[in-house]
Amino acid sequence: MAKDKKQKEEIQHNSEIESNEMLTEEQQLEILQKYDPESNTRNVKGIFKIIVFVGLLAFSLFQLYTSIGTPYTAYIQRSIHLGFALSLIFILFPAIKKPGVKKDKVPFYDVILSLLAIAVGLYWPLFYGDLIGRVGRVSDMDLFIGIVAILLTLEAARRAVGLPITIISVVFLVYAFFGRYFPGFLAHRGQDIKSIVQLMFYTTDGILGTPISVSATFIFVFLLFGAFLVKTGVGNYFNDLAVVLAGRLTGGPAKVAIFSSALQGTISGSSVANVVGSGSYTIPMMKKLGYRKEFAGGVEAAASTGGQIMPPIMGAAAFLMVEFIGGVTYWEIAKAAAIPALLYFTGIWIMTHFEAKRVGLQGMSEDQMPDRKATLKKIYLLLPILGIILFLLLGIPTMKAALLGIVLTLVVSFFDKSTRLGFKDIIMALVDGARTALAVAAATACAGIIVGVVVKTGLGLSLANGLVSAAGGNILLTLIFTMFAALVLGMGSPTTANYVITSTIAAPAIILLLMGGEMGPGTTIPVVVAISAHLFVFYFGIIADITPPVALAAFAASGISGGDPIKTGVVSAKLAIAAFIIPYMFVFNPAMLMIDASFLEIIWVVFTAIVGMIAIGAGMIGYWYRKCNWIERIITVGTGLLLIYPETITDIVGLILFVILWAIQWKTKGDDDKKKVAVAS
Repeated sequence: MAKDKKQKEEIQHNSEIESNEMLTEEQQLEILQKYDPESNTRNVKGIFKIIVFVGLLAFSLFQLYTSIGTPYTAYIQRSIHLGFALSLIFILFPAIKKPGVKKDKVPFYDVILSLLAIAVGLYWPLFYGDLIGRVGRVSDMDLFIGIVAILLTLEAARRAVGLPITIISVVFLVYAFFGRYFPGFLAHRGQDIKSIVQLMFYTTDGILGTPISVSATFIFVFLLFGAFLVKTGVGNYFNDLAVVLAGRLTGGPAKVAIFSSALQGTISGSSVANVVGSGSYTIPMMKKLGYRKEFAGGVEAAASTGGQIMPPIMGAAAFLMVEFIGGVTYWEIAKAAAIPALLYFTGIWIMTHFEAKRVGLQGMSEDQMPDRKATLKKIYLLLPILGIILFLLLGIPTMKAALLGIVLTLVVSFFDKSTRLGFKDIIMALVDGARTALAVAAATACAGIIVGVVVKTGLGLSLANGLVSAAGGNILLTLIFTMFAALVLGMGSPTTANYVITSTIAAPAIILLLMGGEMGPGTTIPVVVAISAHLFVFYFGIIADITPPVALAAFAASGISGGDPIKTGVVSAKLAIAAFIIPYMFVFNPAMLMIDASFLEIIWVVFTAIVGMIAIGAGMIGYWYRKCNWIERIITVGTGLLLIYPETITDIVGLILFVILWAIQWKTKGDDDKKKVAVAS
């Protein structure tokens, strides 16, 4: 009963926002704060507003300073990064986020926590010589500061990221301490409090480890790049450009949503933020044209979620992937993700097209279209993104490429008076970029706890062996288990945290099987094996945002469309069916990742996959050239799966069946109209 009541309240709330007009900034903020923990912040006033502004600006300036050169050691840079993030989180993010709780005042205990966070951040810089001199030994003060650092990190992650990652991190800490009491392959000798504290705060394997290192370097600078792009108005331009290119097509607004969201993903690392940013514009357009509420929301949620897998600038976890795999550049990751991303959006495009044909929806009218000449005149706004691609192609280090992207954005902004960035705009871009980095810093710091325990206890290899054993050594079953683990972990937690967990626990199992079940210390893992395994868990961590029962991106979209949240989630998962298939494809056929594959192999894989997606799309929607009966739908989906499965024989059989089905549909495409005439008469 309580669940039904909650769902009714959710639908009632959504209906209050329901409109065919674009949402106001206040409504967008309301939806963001409801479904995105990273946006649910205090509206601080007075002295605290000044403190936050100065703190965020100083955070960005510090990060820019350290990204231009390397003036500090890893311990100092990462601890200052952590101190900035934690201290600002306790001022901005309330401990309790229930409706009706005032969010404009900062209670005294949060001021204390913020000051403690500053002390934690300054401990390494102030006592660096002493700490290095007694490496391996923890004094009483070290122990106290270390415990405070762990507790503050857990609480900051709970506030800024969500409860799931905090609970998982606590479980890992408990496992580190009580290891000897765990059964079977999970057992280890256990660690005492001093050992755990030393690992977590006085080595680069814990809180100050690889995850926060990536946050303090690559991720922060790219978030700044995105903030500068937003200040030039590129977000609105993406919408206008998408309308010009796709608005007049069949079911135009839905295709605009797909196109716009793919572009928005380059400046937003959050599925929910992407939904609100582009969805407040595209969802009302889709509804006005005649799309169902749930379908309109589902299209936007599926497309927005895909923004994180869209090169050249993918989600924050992609930068972590570079460090976790080792020996690869970000460009290699982005290149490997290009074809899977293309197929993902192709699948959504195809299904929205068939839905529009099924319902009989046309494109947008001329009066709904923006001025083409004015829109195309601003095409220069895409130059910074194209510049990033060029910089990476030229082999420029990733962080330097992002810095050059920021410089190029500033230069490009002066091409037109409407996009020109003044001194105030630049300052606000620095502040906004730092604000978006807070949750990422908290997530990566908390994820460092998990990584530290895995490294110290050998849990990663133990779980990999356990997972392989549970699957009976079957690679397909192992992939299915991994998929469900990533989807469950991703429900309500950000992709960054999800990826860290699954990449340290599940990815090794996939690698172990792809290596033939033999992998010991010093074994060289081929790049193609490592990338396919890590991209697999990365994909499913992302699409958790549109997988019911907890699908935050779909829920945010339903808040705009006024549709039912669960139904919207089901629709978005159906539209994104490609995302549930593609990861299996590139594990079994790495040619899709464009690694160690010939040009002809790549072309053939892409061709059969796209044809397969057409068949699956027709079967899922139930329409091709006419409505499909249930037998046709089953056969069509089966044909698509044959084409997608990476085997020559399945491709041949699939193509033959596809041609037969296409011919039948084409020949009988007028049957629906004849039936309508017969019914009318």
